[in-house]
Amino acid sequence: MESKIEQPCPVCHSNSGLTMIAHTTEIPYFGEHTQLTVVCDACGWKHTDFIPAEGKKPGSWSLQIDSAGHMSTRIVRSGTCTVRIVELDLEASPGGASTGYVSNIEGVLIRFEDVIRTLMSDADDEVLEKCVELLATLALVREGEYSIELQLLDPMGHSQILHEDAIPRELSEEEASMLDSGPSVPVFDSSELS
Repeated sequence: MESKIEQPCPVCHSNSGLTMIAHTTEIPYFGEHTQLTVVCDACGWKHTDFIPAEGKKPGSWSLQIDSAGHMSTRIVRSGTCTVRIVELDLEASPGGASTGYVSNIEGVLIRFEDVIRTLMSDADDEVLEKCVELLATLALVREGEYSIELQLLDPMGHSQILHEDAIPRELSEEEASMLDSGPSVPVFDSSELS
């Protein structure tokens, strides 16, 4: 469903209206989710998120990745989710342009690799050396030769790891309050979604 909403763009503040696209689908093993995309016709700003049909509490999912077979494990990451690779001290927090996505573990690792490669283009020797080490370690993880713990920490509880060994837990209020919750998007009246 596509509709115009009378909210200013959170980036360019244009009052020409935002376009909201809502698409509800059944994601295998995760249940019904609504993919909500808001686009500014003036500047092109776009925000996408996945919202489960059932209400959720702040939650964390973790999985020890120790084989190449884990690379195909399905991930649903909402725009409010922080992704951590514990052993490598890597973290991707939701920023002003954070969006949700459905991927797999290999796709998440590739996202980290892409950011590391971007950092390398303007790095001094010390940072460059660290980036090369991280890329080599992530390559070993993808081959199943190095073990890491992947964590999804979501103050909205919309993110999940689909694997029988994944460990879900509820975040405490204190833990949830310490997490960045991502971009500020316009608030919609539920009648606008129907």
